Amino acid sequence: MTRMDGKALSEKVKARVRADAARLPRRPGLAVVLVGNDPASRVYVTSKRKDCEECGFYSEEYALLEETSQEQLLELVETLNRREDIDGILVQLPLPKHLNEQAVIEAIDPAKDVDGFHPVNAGNLLIGREGFLPCTPAGVMEMLEEYHIDPAGKRAVVIGRSNIVGKPMALLLLRRDATVTVCHSKTPDLAEVCRQADILVSAVGQVGLVTGDMVKEGAAVVDVAMNRNREGKLCGDVDFAAVAEKSAFLTPVPGGVGPMTRAVLMENTLLAAKRRQNLA
Repeated sequence: MTRMDGKALSEKVKARVRADAARLPRRPGLAVVLVGNDPASRVYVTSKRKDCEECGFYSEEYALLEETSQEQLLELVETLNRREDIDGILVQLPLPKHLNEQAVIEAIDPAKDVDGFHPVNAGNLLIGREGFLPCTPAGVMEMLEEYHIDPAGKRAVVIGRSNIVGKPMALLLLRRDATVTVCHSKTPDLAEVCRQADILVSAVGQVGLVTGDMVKEGAAVVDVAMNRNREGKLCGDVDFAAVAEKSAFLTPVPGGVGPMTRAVLMENTLLAAKRRQNLA
């Protein structure tokens, strides 16, 4: 079994981004907005700031109080939309329950939507036009390419149908000529469907969901989830030890898809800067 090292690949990607960004007339700028005190979100935001430093980007962080109103948040987004030195805007999800996530996503200028969540970018993905790709699914595709796993003609199964991972993941695999099945909580006999997959992607958030008997011999298995088990240790959806005995390729958690999600955010921000400087 080959362990798909997302951390090593992310360093290669960021090195390319850094070299490319250094040639721009103005360095790329990213604004990250965090509302509330979610510990996991705080870790992600801190990591993104470090990534910006590594890539030579300008970055700003807005840490807003939990009780920030919808109006205040939308006002900040509109201010960032107008800023010439800010190429990308990222509002860290999830937001506190009193805020309307979709309204916030739609308020971001699609040209600065480096998360790839705006309906314009989601629509561009659906119909095959150029736009910003959601970072996690795009990172998975870069990992498949790095390990020479060609989806063309393969059976791919995606577990999970979220707008952030599951749906765009299926579309990107379809774009690369895979035959794609999307599974979810209402899928009968999930194990049988998964056993047909040459490429299996799990993005549910359920510890131990994918067991060894659900995996086809020689499959490539990508674990997108980030969970904590009973001991508080980080893990994904996949029973790593059991699935490692069956799969040809497998991503670890941590150190797999997570670093690539962050690396693609840097790629998207660079692309936004190039477009806004008429260089792409």
